[in-house]
Amino acid sequence: MIKVAFFDAKSYDEVSFNKTNADYGFDIHYYQEHLNLKTVPLAKGADVVCIFVNAECNAAVIDELIKNGVKLIALRCAGFNNVDLKAAKGRIKVVRVPAYSPHAVAEYAVSLMLALNRKIFRAVNRTREGNFALKGLMGFDMYGKTAGIVGMGRIAKELIKILHGFGMKVLAYDLYPDMEFAKQYDVQMVSLDELYAESDIISLHCPLTPETTFLINAQSIAKMKPGVMIINTGRGKLINTEELIEGLRTKRVGSAGLDVYEEEKNYFYEDRSDKIIDDDVLARLLMMPNVVLTSHQAFFTAEAMHNIALTTLESIKEFGQGKPLTNEVVEQ
Repeated sequence: MIKVAFFDAKSYDEVSFNKTNADYGFDIHYYQEHLNLKTVPLAKGADVVCIFVNAECNAAVIDELIKNGVKLIALRCAGFNNVDLKAAKGRIKVVRVPAYSPHAVAEYAVSLMLALNRKIFRAVNRTREGNFALKGLMGFDMYGKTAGIVGMGRIAKELIKILHGFGMKVLAYDLYPDMEFAKQYDVQMVSLDELYAESDIISLHCPLTPETTFLINAQSIAKMKPGVMIINTGRGKLINTEELIEGLRTKRVGSAGLDVYEEEKNYFYEDRSDKIIDDDVLARLLMMPNVVLTSHQAFFTAEAMHNIALTTLESIKEFGQGKPLTNEVVEQ
């Protein structure tokens, strides 16, 4: 029987994976700890480690996994920038979940847009205190406005469909654009500089690579429309947070909806409500009334959780049967 060491396990993970594993019968051991050099001994005797976005899977950890007999790293997420693929190459297999529910993330991006635009959180806090005044709550019609989508993968395409339905003009930038899709939904493919200059709302849906790290910075913000709304449901390090805060302070950026944060691993998915936040940048973001910051939850729907469990366990099954791994990640 294949043994799986499941790191960073939450109650909802156990429910979802146990239900799906009834059809597979793997021996899954759940650990609340993140995978890192200190916790890697927990994987001893396991064939597979199952990890999430905050795991530290560098060369040193991979060396220890291999010493402990682990043969497969199964990421239950799409991103794999936390795994040293160079250290893994030819030594240990790596798989991921390339798409769990593009609808979930696209719909959440729209939720952030609407919440920011119509000042939903501020309004709810006011009415709970008996304040029913409208001053300071004015938004804008999204109909007729311009949305700029950076990256045009599966999630971005679902978002484009929604925004097209809103009657928005949609611009997109992608290194390898799907021109047929763009034509179908009246998407105008443009350069990044054009997208920055013309968009009322910018939403990030590109992978995190050396080229896209800190894509949003002081220089790119300076090219944007004054008052632009920036949405990030992708990767935290697509944005230089310090420079975003400066853009918000000077009102060059009107608002920001962030489901990810560049230093999120020390905070996200944990209850830190009884502790002082000692990350000054994060603390400043949380104080800003025109920022909505959530804990990397865009993916978090019942459908997505089922798809994550199903895809991950199917990859482990392929591995156990010696079949080619459909969702393998290898160093390019």
